[in-house]
Amino acid sequence: MDPSTQRATARPLDPALPHRALPPRELPIAPPRPKPPLQQDWKALGNYGTLGMEIALSVVVGLFGGQWLDKKLHTGGILTWVGFAYGLAAAGRAIYRAMRKSNQEAEAHEQREREARRKYDDDAKNG
Repeated sequence: MDPSTQRATARPLDPALPHRALPPRELPIAPPRPKPPLQQDWKALGNYGTLGMEIALSVVVGLFGGQWLDKKLHTGGILTWVGFAYGLAAAGRAIYRAMRKSNQEAEAHEQREREARRKYDDDAKNG
């Protein structure tokens, strides 16, 4: 086989079987590296920074949707209040989800810190 037409592989081609590559070697899998703190901070800012926009859009869409339905169905403003209430409920749900996510992240962070402290104490006792 001409070297210029060979495909790039991790292992050299078997000369006895020019059409097949040698089986790949088993390589140890490295544990995932933790994200740098700065990257985590920016990610958190993005996650919680959109909360205000979600709250505002929920209320505005509910309000204008209710007004539009009022004009179409001639209900005299009742559906505007209903739409506004649905918008407030959606905003409250967004706040609840953000609080729950924040609490879960804080608990996970505290658990990692506890494990690190326990490991440090165990190493200090055994060392």
